[in-house]
Amino acid sequence: MGPGAEAAGGPRSTGGDGVAPDEIDDGDGAGGGSGGTGAAAGTGVAGRTAAGAPRAGTADRRAGLPAALGAAVDRFERHLTLERNLSGHSVRAYLTDVVGLLDHAARMGHTGPAGLDIHVLRSWLARLRSTGAARTTLAPRAAAARAFTAYAHRTGLLATDPGTQLASPRAHRTLPPVLRQEQATALVEHPTADDGPLGLRDRLVLELLYATGIRVGELVGLDVDDVDRHRRVVRVLGKGSKERSVPYGLPAEEALEAWLRQGRPALAVAGSGPALVLGAKGRRIDPRTVRRLVHEHLGGLPDAPDLGPHGLRHTAATHLLEGGADLRAIQELLGHASLSTTQIYTHVSVERLRAAYRQAHPRA
Repeated sequence: MGPGAEAAGGPRSTGGDGVAPDEIDDGDGAGGGSGGTGAAAGTGVAGRTAAGAPRAGTADRRAGLPAALGAAVDRFERHLTLERNLSGHSVRAYLTDVVGLLDHAARMGHTGPAGLDIHVLRSWLARLRSTGAARTTLAPRAAAARAFTAYAHRTGLLATDPGTQLASPRAHRTLPPVLRQEQATALVEHPTADDGPLGLRDRLVLELLYATGIRVGELVGLDVDDVDRHRRVVRVLGKGSKERSVPYGLPAEEALEAWLRQGRPALAVAGSGPALVLGAKGRRIDPRTVRRLVHEHLGGLPDAPDLGPHGLRHTAATHLLEGGADLRAIQELLGHASLSTTQIYTHVSVERLRAAYRQAHPRA
């Protein structure tokens, strides 16, 4: 299947939707980034334990909670949605973990939030670990538990906050693979021989992802009016509905010009609305289509790692840092809530430097 073969895109989405396995967590809470949190809350679909055995879906377990615990989940969900303004994806991830915790507490004989203490929290994590959960799975689940107990303490459901005593296994963050600068240049300058609408669309997608480092959800959510071509900046809606402006360069402007003049008008239909990037059927492009086209175009580059859109985000950040950009500026461009998330790119650059040293220096 070529890059042009795709499903029609859906309504406007934000950076919280549709996260692929190749995307690492951006450090904005249990729900952000690579959600490995199990079945989605609110669905009846059965998930699987870390060991692979079928287990009850989150909706079933939530429905089976004692009344007081169920009411606490309802209140926490309203808090996440209305007060913290988290995306639906993030809310589902939090609730999946909290429902799992409270289901465990209920099985220990507790019927209300007041029974939650550090022993319950630790035994829940221990049970997950015994079923084969990795440290990368336990860390966000512990973070979700701490978020819930902190909320329960603030609202009077708990006399003390046991989450403050909970130390979770620190997830080992593998260094994300990135393209070399010459590979990135080859990708965006010669992505396809197709000069038709879909070829122009693919070139724009690759240019914007690399030029701006925006998330795939932010890209598919762009409207035509979100692009200020005079100042060459795009206005993106990121995690938590936080808006930021990101600059882009002249090559991306040229790709944008070609797309708006020749590509988009050829694909636009009555239902296209204001969407900047369209799918083959004229609707807003789908995140899965963006991931597929990135994989396919990268497949044509010799020795290039197999990356998705988030890999281009890592690549953009790494090249910015290697070019001398300030870490705080990169944090703002990427929309990271914490500088510690951005600091992973310093490790990437150092590792690349060490690899070059080991290869080239006679006394390495």
